[in-house]
Amino acid sequence: MKTISQFLKLIRVDHWIKNGMIFIPAFFSGRIFDLPLNTIYDLFILFSSFCLACSIIYIVNDVLDVEKDKYHPIKFTRPLASGFFTKKQTLIIAFILLIIFISLFPYLKSSGLYVILYIALNLSYSVSLKKIPIVDVSCIGLGYILRIKSGGVMSDIFVSHWILIIVFFLTVSIAFAKRRDDLILSQKYIYRDVQKEYNIVFMDVAETIGFSVTLITYILYTVSEDVIERIGSNKLYLTSIPVFIGIMRYIQLSIVERKSGCPMNILMKDLYLKIVIIIWFFIFTIILYGKNL
Repeated sequence: MKTISQFLKLIRVDHWIKNGMIFIPAFFSGRIFDLPLNTIYDLFILFSSFCLACSIIYIVNDVLDVEKDKYHPIKFTRPLASGFFTKKQTLIIAFILLIIFISLFPYLKSSGLYVILYIALNLSYSVSLKKIPIVDVSCIGLGYILRIKSGGVMSDIFVSHWILIIVFFLTVSIAFAKRRDDLILSQKYIYRDVQKEYNIVFMDVAETIGFSVTLITYILYTVSEDVIERIGSNKLYLTSIPVFIGIMRYIQLSIVERKSGCPMNILMKDLYLKIVIIIWFFIFTIILYGKNL
């Protein structure tokens, strides 16, 4: 059982939820219940491909950073850094995942280009881009943009520029918050080379600016004439309230409570934030799909 647990930890199964971004175009278009079965099947193939790609990239990154991970106050427990798996074993696992990914690739159609771009971006990030300040967090945001665009291509749904802007700045802001947590943990040890280019004051400003742009863009999206016309309702602005509360809560967790280390852990453990997200999702879904429910 421990081997299975460590294997799942190695391939970061808990991070696969991020690949759910491929369903965003279908959801925000108001057509998710109208998708034909073959499109739904294609989207799940795309989702699986991204999960495999992410796991491969995480393993490669673990191999590259294994020596640094051994001294990190949290990451030293990772399967490779802790010595549970050897480098050879992890690379074999990565190779097997790669074979499975290659077998799925022909089914990705045009969206396969975005998956390849995603892999290229993340490998470049692992090797060099993560050492360049500001570019490092921007790469994270671009990764989410590529996921969304691929989902739009696979489902043949236009992706609004509003959604791309909102997601980019939201994910970059969360990345800055995570870097802030890294800085606090690195008072005794510099884990990332790029940390030398940052400090707490800069992180606080960058995080605040990023979240502010996210909120403003979201509000503009909800009152945009083309969006109102497309969804057939002018009530979408009501969802701005839980978005504001959620953003402020995340800033509070980051700056006041210093709990911005892992976004997935925050999402799973913070009841306040989970309730706000559920409320936002409920209101948004009722407004967008109310006529079909």
